Amino acid sequence: MGILESIREQAKTLHKKIALPESGDERVLKAAQLAVEEGIASVVLLGEEAIVRKQAQSLGVDLSKVEILNPASDPKREEYVESLYQLRRSKGLTREKAEEILRENAMYYACMMLYHGAVDGVVGGAVFTTPDVIRPALQIIKTAPGIKLASSCFLMVFPDSGYGENGVFIYADCGLNPNPSAEELAHIAVTTARTWRLLIGSEPRVAMLSFSTKGSAKHELVDKVIQATEIAHSLDPGLLLDGELQGDAALVPQVAQKKAPGSPVAGKANVLIFPDLNAGNICYKLTERLGKGTAIGPILQGVAKPVNDLSRGCKAEDIRDQIAVTVLQTQVLD
Repeated sequence: MGILESIREQAKTLHKKIALPESGDERVLKAAQLAVEEGIASVVLLGEEAIVRKQAQSLGVDLSKVEILNPASDPKREEYVESLYQLRRSKGLTREKAEEILRENAMYYACMMLYHGAVDGVVGGAVFTTPDVIRPALQIIKTAPGIKLASSCFLMVFPDSGYGENGVFIYADCGLNPNPSAEELAHIAVTTARTWRLLIGSEPRVAMLSFSTKGSAKHELVDKVIQATEIAHSLDPGLLLDGELQGDAALVPQVAQKKAPGSPVAGKANVLIFPDLNAGNICYKLTERLGKGTAIGPILQGVAKPVNDLSRGCKAEDIRDQIAVTVLQTQVLD
C-alpha cells in the first residue's frame, strides 16, 4: 500500500467532518463525492443548495450523501458574526464589517464553523489564493499553543525512488514564510517533524539544507542554517536532525560518507527544510515535474485546528487527498 492510500485508510477510521467553501468549482464537487463515497470524511459544501445541486447534476456528480450549507440561512450565522466581531474588534473590525465578511467570504465562514466546532477541518484554495486561505485561519483559529509561527509543507511522493522513505519526503517551508530567521527556521523544522510523525508514522530524519555541508562554505546565509540547527536541537533534543547539509549530502549515502561522515541524517533524510521560500517553492515544483512525483499541499502547520490550502492547478483527486491529510491532522487535538 502506498503512502497516500495509507493516509486515506487512516482517515476512514476517524469519522471527521470537513468544510469545503468553494462549491462553485467542479473539482471541489467531484472531490466531495470521492471523499464521501470512499468514507474518508463527511463533507459540508458551502453555498446555495439548489444552485450547487443543479451544477453537480449537470456535471454528473452525485452529492446525495453530501451536506450543503447556505451561510445566508444558517441558524448559527449571527453567533458567528458576533464571534468574529469579538475576535477582531481590537484590530478595528466593526460588527457591520464582520457581518459583511461572513456574507461575502465563504473561507471566513468555514473558519468560523471550525472555530465553533461545527466541522473538524477546512480545505480551500482551488479558487482562493494562498493568502486568502491563510489569512482567516490565522485571524480566527490562530497558532497552536507553544508554536511561534505557522508554516507550510508539501508531502512529496516519488515512484520507484530509493531516496527518503522509499520515495516519500516532506518539504518545508514551500508556501508561507519568505525569509525565516534562524529561530523561525528551527520552529519550522520541529513542526515539520511532527507533521511527518502524524502523517507517515515513522521516525523523521530532518536535513537543514544549505549550499554548504559542514563548513564547506562560509557565508551569513550558511550561518543562519547552522544557528537554526542548534536552536532546533534545543527545542527537540531527541529529534534526528542535522545541518548544514547540501542536497546531495542529505540524500545520497555515498556522498554523505564523504561530506558528513557520522551524521545521523546525511544520506537518508526524509524531511527537507529549505533555508527560504525561494529555495523551497522552486524545489518542490521542479522535483514534482522532473521526478514525476505527486505533491500534496500546501499543508498548513502550526495552526490550532486544521485548515489546509490547495494549489489552484489541483485535480479532484488532489483535493480528496488533502481532505484525508486534514482529517489526520485532527488527531493532534483529540
